Amino acid sequence: MSSPSTTNNSSAALTDKKSPPLRLAWLIWGIGALFYLSGYYLRVSPAVMTTELMQSFHTTAAGLGTLSGIFFYLYVIMQVPTGVLVDSWGPRKLLTWAGLLAAAGTFLFGATNNFNLACLGRAIVGGATAVEWLVLLKIGAHWFPRRRFSALAGLGLFFGNIGALTAQVPLRLMIVHFGWRGVIVVSGAAVLLFAGLAWAFVRDDPSDAGYATYATAEQAGKAKARDLWKGFAKIFGYRNTWLIFFAQGGFVGPMIAFTGLWAVPFLTTRFGLKPTTAAAVSSVMIICWAVASPICGDLSDRIGRRKPIYLAGGLISTTGWIVMFFATGLPLAAFIVIAAITSFSCGAVILGFAYCRESVPPQYSGASNATVNIGNMGGAAILQPAIGWILDKEWTGTVANGVHTYGLHAYQMGLLLIVAWAALALVLLMFTKETYCKQQVL
Repeated sequence: MSSPSTTNNSSAALTDKKSPPLRLAWLIWGIGALFYLSGYYLRVSPAVMTTELMQSFHTTAAGLGTLSGIFFYLYVIMQVPTGVLVDSWGPRKLLTWAGLLAAAGTFLFGATNNFNLACLGRAIVGGATAVEWLVLLKIGAHWFPRRRFSALAGLGLFFGNIGALTAQVPLRLMIVHFGWRGVIVVSGAAVLLFAGLAWAFVRDDPSDAGYATYATAEQAGKAKARDLWKGFAKIFGYRNTWLIFFAQGGFVGPMIAFTGLWAVPFLTTRFGLKPTTAAAVSSVMIICWAVASPICGDLSDRIGRRKPIYLAGGLISTTGWIVMFFATGLPLAAFIVIAAITSFSCGAVILGFAYCRESVPPQYSGASNATVNIGNMGGAAILQPAIGWILDKEWTGTVANGVHTYGLHAYQMGLLLIVAWAALALVLLMFTKETYCKQQVL
């Protein structure tokens, strides 16, 4: 493999060092991808153990929503510090320390009988795994040629969704056979292993191993917190930024709130499914969502427009959520088809990153990416506990095996929040300004 050309502004072109071997580059990237996979897995794992968690911590739907949603609170809060730490600490230290903290939080969550300590454990995991995506992008920028960056980002998202799928049927089956606490503790041990692999094998830059770097001078620079905050202040002066910020929550929030927590109890209530079967339906939605993102991105690039596909995704998903939750005569087979279409249309959310980045000055691209990511996770952080709160408000007093149970009407009232945010996203997107896949602000 030859060194990158000077047109890429790569420091590799300015030295006589050889490019890093692909085997080493993939090893380092793969460790980062494994951590990203584990973060996704831990994020949505409560979805298939709702009854067990409510029994273990003697809590209601509102408490369950808080226990799951607190993960996202810390994830969102850590976005700005992560933007600084990924440059100042580097991937190796950040992955190692994040892995140690995530493992500690997972152990605490799986071992304690105290609800508040369990929430603390989930919060620690959320804050620790907030580094995962930016670290993966950082590794890709330093260890691979620029032309592979988009493919690596798509492959990274694929790994994340593999983690989400693992937390559905496979996790449910393990819980049935080994109990939720044992499975969670083993999960923590796996994260601890990833931390060890990061310390042993990950290097921040090929130059640390005697090879030429692919990073540009800008990518190799050190981010400063005040610069990121200044970037946030600047980009919200552009209309598309705040429209996309809130719209993203109407795509990601419903998907994570439903498949990541409330789908299994809703489906067991509505169709009388076993938890494992309900988790399989949820897995179908996750697969469709994962497949749709690269398709939407490629189609948008081909037609040279962002808004039509983004808007179509919002319209179809809003309609789909309405039919899924309120068409009560819908048979299971039809529900699965509509759920698949709905989740596929939510794949248009991937356009938010490019759409927002093209709408602000190029020097604020880092702040733009962080803003969109905060919008994504903000939706889940709000919807998961809010739906649980409404479920408790609509509770009729029914208890089974010491756990509050909720009727279909209660779920419909709670899941109405998903429909409302999806509809709001659709309205907001109508007012965005098309960028035609080009940088609009110079």
